[in-house]
Amino acid sequence: MTPDDVAEQIIALFRRRGDDLYGGEQVSQTEHAVQCAMAADQAGVPDSLVVATLLHDVGHLLQSVGEDAAERGIDAVHEQLGAEWLEMWFGPEVTEPIRLHVPAKRYLCAVEPDYLAGLSRASLTSLRVQGGPMSAKERAAFEDVPFCAEAVMLRRFDDVGKVKGMPIRSIADYHDRIAAQVRRV
Repeated sequence: MTPDDVAEQIIALFRRRGDDLYGGEQVSQTEHAVQCAMAADQAGVPDSLVVATLLHDVGHLLQSVGEDAAERGIDAVHEQLGAEWLEMWFGPEVTEPIRLHVPAKRYLCAVEPDYLAGLSRASLTSLRVQGGPMSAKERAAFEDVPFCAEAVMLRRFDDVGKVKGMPIRSIADYHDRIAAQVRRV
């Protein structure tokens, strides 16, 4: 499988499942992914983080627990599922911010009261099943994890990618950037 094949496989997954609603929000999975990636682009972060931001919720597209899982008290650990699937092709500069974006939410909720207050209703629901804000011990441990800073940036992009009706690029516009980040085929 070539890097182009990997990019096509990922884009095909978004074409199959990307129209699903993004967990209690008013945007689809694809709209959310692309809005987040566009925010990362505007911030001028490295392409590895733009791709990680684009793919951070791919775990939702791989599972079948339903978009109301958090409301039913289920943490589907989509961040872990997505990171593990993507490890077939990508290095840690892409997969680790994805794996850590839920802990990054928990971290930000613990260290920034305004961050917690600004979460959407759906994010607050998922936060409860994901463990709530981190304890002091968890925060200290998280701060020592490689890629925690990138995960926090990704998390901030994640929070702005929920705008209903926002004009977005096509997921296919990211083909070359996805392919360029492929490290294993």
